[in-house]
This record gives sequence, C-alpha cells and structure tokens, in this order.
Amino acid sequence: MNNDPDDQTPFLSIGFRPFFLAAGVYAVLAMLAWIAWLALHSVNALVLSPTISVPAHLWHGHEIMFGYAVAVISGFMLTAVPGWTGARRVAGLALVVLLTVWFAGRIGVWFSAFLPAAVVAVLDMAFLPLLAGTVALALIKRPAPQNVIFLALLTVLIVANGAVHLEWLGLSENTASWGLAVAVIDTTLMIVILGGRIIPSFTRNALLRRDSWQPLPQTFSLLDKASIASAAAVLLCYLVSAPGLVTGIVAAAAAVANLARLSFWCWRSTLGQPILWSLHLAYLWIPAGYAALAAAFLGDWLPHSAALHFLAVGAIGGMTLAMMTRAPLGHTGRPLVVVLPIAVSYLFIALAALLRGLVLDTFPASYFSIVFIAGGLWIAGFAIYVFVYAPILTGPSVKDAPAG
Repeated sequence: MNNDPDDQTPFLSIGFRPFFLAAGVYAVLAMLAWIAWLALHSVNALVLSPTISVPAHLWHGHEIMFGYAVAVISGFMLTAVPGWTGARRVAGLALVVLLTVWFAGRIGVWFSAFLPAAVVAVLDMAFLPLLAGTVALALIKRPAPQNVIFLALLTVLIVANGAVHLEWLGLSENTASWGLAVAVIDTTLMIVILGGRIIPSFTRNALLRRDSWQPLPQTFSLLDKASIASAAAVLLCYLVSAPGLVTGIVAAAAAVANLARLSFWCWRSTLGQPILWSLHLAYLWIPAGYAALAAAFLGDWLPHSAALHFLAVGAIGGMTLAMMTRAPLGHTGRPLVVVLPIAVSYLFIALAALLRGLVLDTFPASYFSIVFIAGGLWIAGFAIYVFVYAPILTGPSVKDAPAG
C-alpha cells in the first residue's frame, strides 16, 4: 500500500473518513459500557472480573476525552492542516498506522486489568505524540502562528494524559482528575479558536446564498482576542492550579466574552438550517460552561463536575458532532444539508448536556435515572450519526453534486 492520496480507496484517502467513523462508533460503545457499569452498580451487583484496573468514573472520562474527542481532533487536523499549508495529506498506509495506534490505546485501557500499567500507558500515550509529529511536519511548510497554536494545545493534551497515567501507575496522587479536567478545558479552547473562524464564516456564506438583505454575522478583532485570551487564561489557571477565586473570576470573564462574541453571529437567521444552528448551539455551551465554572469556584453554587459536563457533553460533544456531519458533506461533493434524523441528534446531545450538567445536580436522588436518560440520548445521537454517515465516510465522493 502506498501513501499517494489520489491512489487510495475512498476510506483511506483523507483523515476525516476513518477517524470520524471510528469516533462515532466509539462514542456509542464507550457510553454503552459506562451505562452498563452504572446499571450493575444501581442494583448492587458485583463485577467479579472487571476488564479495567482503574476507577470506572476515571475510565469513563478518559475514554470520552482521549478516545472519542481525540479521534475527532485527529480527523479534523489531518484534513484541515494540509489545506492550511498545502502539504500532502496523510493517506493510505500512514493513515492506517495512525488509526491502529489510536485503536491500540483503546484496547490497552479497556483491558488494563490484564496488562501491566506501564504497558497500558505506552499503548495509550503513543498516539498523541505521533499525531502531533504528523501535524508538525505539515505545519513546517507554512508555520502561521494561528495554526501553530494547535501544536501547543496538542502538547497540553499529552501532558494531561500523562497526568492520568502517572496516577494509574501509582507514581502520583490525585492527578488523574486534574488531567481529565485540563483535557476538557484545553479542547474547549480549541473550539473557541476554531469556532471564531468557521461559525461566522459558514453563517455568512449561507445567508448570502439565501437572502442578501439579511444582517450578516459580525466579528470584532478586540472581542475575538478577548474571547480567546480569556479561554486561554482559564486553561492556564488549571495548569498552575490557581486559587479558586482567581479561576472563578477568569472563567466569568471568559463566559461574558464568548457570549458577547456569539451574539454577533446572527444565530436567529440559522434556525431553519440545522447544519448551521448546530454550530451556534454547541458554541453556546462554552459561555454556559464557563459561567458554571465561575459558579463552582466563586460560590459553590454548582458542582465542578456539572461545569465540566456542560463543556464536555454540550460544547465538545455538540461541536464535534456538528463538524462530523458537515465536513464529510463538503469534502465528498454533497450539498450542505443534513437529514432530519441528524437534526434530532444535535438536540439529543444538547439535552444530554442539560440533564447531566444541571438537572442531575438539582435532583441528586434521581442520579441513576437521569444519568441513564442522558447517556441514552448521547448513545442515540451518535448511533444516528453512524447509521447516516457510515456510507458517506466509506463510499466515493459525489463528483457533480449541486453546490450547498
């Protein structure tokens, strides 16, 4: 198998195809496993021979962030970076190697009870440095600062994953939860940066095609910088374990800046187009999540876990699903219009975030019922995605489709 992108089967011709499909399938499987574990716990059942050697809640958080989310990030980076730099895209055998290393990490973590912790760490931690190196080789051709920043953010993910494995190796205490929180905050910052590029642009283009008289999204350099800088400051607070008062104030500033930024993107004009309003809805969870962080740190009005779930489920889950349903259409020559079940899947993920992040902590006595419903909505949303998009991701492009 050679690595010429133009001499591959469609599935191995570009990074988003295998990684977006793997991400969708894994989102379903990982949540099914977590819900099954909780179901057994809810009836006081005992798993005599678990396949994992780590606390189940840490396994769950790890696999959503370093399994699912990293797969989506990989598909995006391997597709977008060649477009940014003009570098040759990763395809063929090289793409198979990357996917295999990612999959090996999942196997290692899922069956950690049967492997030495050091082997699990090596299997799981091998992927992100390999991805970062691949991205770096492409960025060398045109190292624009606005793109090189993603190498730094990938490095933070590597550090966060290392913190998780240090605890699992018994070499540190209480670093796994810190690493998972950093991964959520770091990935949210990626979305803040990318969202400011694509959401107003996609919205503007769609509105111009539809009704030229409508108000168009506006962007302001100062507000964009404030949104990104405040989100980066939240990440910095987590990295240095800043005092809660400082983190809360910074998170509040990030919430205000990002909500103001979103307000200028003409979200009302997108309500008839799910492929657009899904992006706006997902971005809305970012100021909501930052506001929840402020509430957690400044007054203990919300649990820290609720804020992280707003970001992990609503912002990260919602935005990744929105991008995984949009990018394959454009890259395969299809109209930029999603079918009704996909629009429903967007709402399922948003409702899952609301239930897990807010309702659960309002009604703690109904913990299992609410978590099962929220998890079921997540599973249904991504199962719909896999069913609809598997043929698109594995099949040929449509050469002469009308423009979207």
